[in-house]
Amino acid sequence: MRTIGMSDYTVGEDCFDELPGALAEYGAAKVAIIGGKRALAAALPSIEAALEDTDVEILETRVYGTNSTRANIAKLVNSPACREADVLIACGGGKALDTVKTAAIELKKIVFTVPTICSNCSAATAIAVVYNDDGSLEGYSYPNRPAHIFINPKIIAEAPAEYFWAGVGDALSKQPEVEYATSAGNLEHTAGLGLALAHTCSEPLFTYGVQGLEDVRQNLSTEAVKQIALDIVVNTGYVSNLTNQNDYYYNSSVAHAFYNATCSIPREGTYLHGEVVSLGVLVLFAYTGDTENLERYAAFNKEMGLPVTLEQVGLSESDIPALCEYAHATNEWKQGNPEPFTDEKFAAAIKAADAYGHTL
Repeated sequence: MRTIGMSDYTVGEDCFDELPGALAEYGAAKVAIIGGKRALAAALPSIEAALEDTDVEILETRVYGTNSTRANIAKLVNSPACREADVLIACGGGKALDTVKTAAIELKKIVFTVPTICSNCSAATAIAVVYNDDGSLEGYSYPNRPAHIFINPKIIAEAPAEYFWAGVGDALSKQPEVEYATSAGNLEHTAGLGLALAHTCSEPLFTYGVQGLEDVRQNLSTEAVKQIALDIVVNTGYVSNLTNQNDYYYNSSVAHAFYNATCSIPREGTYLHGEVVSLGVLVLFAYTGDTENLERYAAFNKEMGLPVTLEQVGLSESDIPALCEYAHATNEWKQGNPEPFTDEKFAAAIKAADAYGHTL
């Protein structure tokens, strides 16, 4: 037996007008609001205004921390307000949302998400990333999918543009990774549906990405910003939930194996998740020998200012053996491929993608 749930979502600058009704659907009278510091500053006034003339009680507003670590997850699990609340409202980017979603597993709470940046699809997914205190990857948790997502393009447009930029980079991975991970065929209905939806993920990025990034840099809430936000949060999020089940994992592959391995490489500088994943997409195409898409996606990366070489993410060819070693521990190395990975092919793909990037 398999039960598939998808998040409800409301999109628009007036999206919080629907919050009281959404809470009423779950009989929720008490909420706790958790997020990043900047995210709460951006979203909390509108959330409070939407709940002002209702019977819903806000038990607590809390800054979650700065990363989705076990320590920050435990703080929520042990919070009296989070324990008492009927719904946890999570505001922020992926790390904030993943912290709340993971805490909600033990708390057995319903989660509403408010993506104040669209740097990844965490607002919709039944998967969350957990990091060690040193920033390296611990692994994934598997919470319930959020019950309702509130997407306000104005909040996203007024957030730092680098997160929108990195979100495009992360979303670029969804279609090619799922297409590769499922390429052995023999898919049952749910996975086949996920693959069909994955085919819709890349074109909106190519169509609206450059304009959307320019608009966000000017703090403009436009159609391009809305379309990119919907693609990153909804399209890729739904695909994630359909392609990640107990008996199979097609949600990510080479690009995320590359990113997750880089988390364990000490280097100068700070690099956003989607920024590094976008380079991993080029590694994926080099790995599969897809020259046409390697060239297409690399050209788009360059147009967007996303990385096309190892140097642009603080790495060099000397790091490739370590990347292969650390990739062994990733979920993607174990599951996200139609055939066993090899160090030799992975290393050759990293070198090939980097070499092509240097030609640009």
